[in-house]
Amino acid sequence: MSNPLTRAFFVGRATAEAIIEQLEDTLTDALSAFGKFDAEQREKLSTFTDVVLEKADLAEGQTVTTSTTQDVDLQEVIDKLRAEVANLRSELQEYRNSQN
Repeated sequence: MSNPLTRAFFVGRATAEAIIEQLEDTLTDALSAFGKFDAEQREKLSTFTDVVLEKADLAEGQTVTTSTTQDVDLQEVIDKLRAEVANLRSELQEYRNSQN
């Protein structure tokens, strides 16, 4: 007959190996499921982005043809923004010159 301590050692080792194998299988399955979920979510996000951009393009096309008054207002806003950017650039240049 075999020694009970030796038997317990081998049973414990076999149990540990079986648990490790189970954990590896479970982890592999979980990572696989996560990868699949991630790929599906990326695809859904890509589809959603495409739909949003299509709607934006459609709305933009409709907006451009609606009114020339809006176009004039838009040009006014663009001109004001350009002037503001030019003003900020000159102030930044003055600040940089004063730091030297």
